[in-house]
Amino acid sequence: MAESVPVRCPACRRENRFTAPSYPCVCGAPVAPRLDPAGVVTPVAHRVWQDDWVTVRCASCGRRGEWPRPEVGCSCGVVSRVPVVEGPDVAGRGGSTGRGTAAAERTPAPADAGAGADVTGGGDVPAGRGVTGGGDVPGGGEVTGGAAGARPPFRSVPVRTALDAVTAAALYLRWLGYRGVRRADQRPPSGIGLAARGVVALVDPAVRPATLRDVECLWLTAMTESADCLCFSLAGYAVDARARADALGVPLFVLDLTGTPRPVNAPAGALDATGTENRAP
Repeated sequence: MAESVPVRCPACRRENRFTAPSYPCVCGAPVAPRLDPAGVVTPVAHRVWQDDWVTVRCASCGRRGEWPRPEVGCSCGVVSRVPVVEGPDVAGRGGSTGRGTAAAERTPAPADAGAGADVTGGGDVPAGRGVTGGGDVPGGGEVTGGAAGARPPFRSVPVRTALDAVTAAALYLRWLGYRGVRRADQRPPSGIGLAARGVVALVDPAVRPATLRDVECLWLTAMTESADCLCFSLAGYAVDARARADALGVPLFVLDLTGTPRPVNAPAGALDATGTENRAP
């Protein structure tokens, strides 16, 4: 079972129950940071890309990965970081999941662990395989929208960590024709937000399916910014989330371990086939 601890808001002193989210390791086992009940909860005043991530070692295979640092939002509006136990020998915790194991069996892990693409906070990432902390996705030339035959094939990156999932989603947005891909200014209730000119996207690297609330919050954010929206998930979508996305016209994609987004509803299939320039205004 995932670890759950009481967290007291440093601003209003209200106590919230927090459960550490789990993320899939490349071996298929769920990994969650170990919460430190004796640590100090700190409010998030200024965001720094590097501070949003914590290194966690998988208890099953020993592989270390970068995962989102646990945070909890209070009803008073303050977002706080939940303290975790850190160190090179600290293994993350997580419950069993058949979905992660099956995915690992379908898609073997790449042999070269050093070939993964991290999302970094400074400098450009070679070969266009990363996202900078506040700028565009670096890389090759502009991607031409239009018919699928007019575009080069999408080149994915293997997904070993949550950072890789964000990188794969950012590269796919660029391949679709969106420009200026960056970290979203507004943090979503769960997952990681990306934004580009005319679009906001949610990347959910958790081992549980994306929920109805995830889809509705993404759609509402897009409405307030007069933008399109789309969602990427590693574990798929709940039934009610799929139904609401179809009703709202939100494209849903599933990221497999090769880093290739797979359309799971009609709006996603149309977007994947045509890119952005042929979409109806």
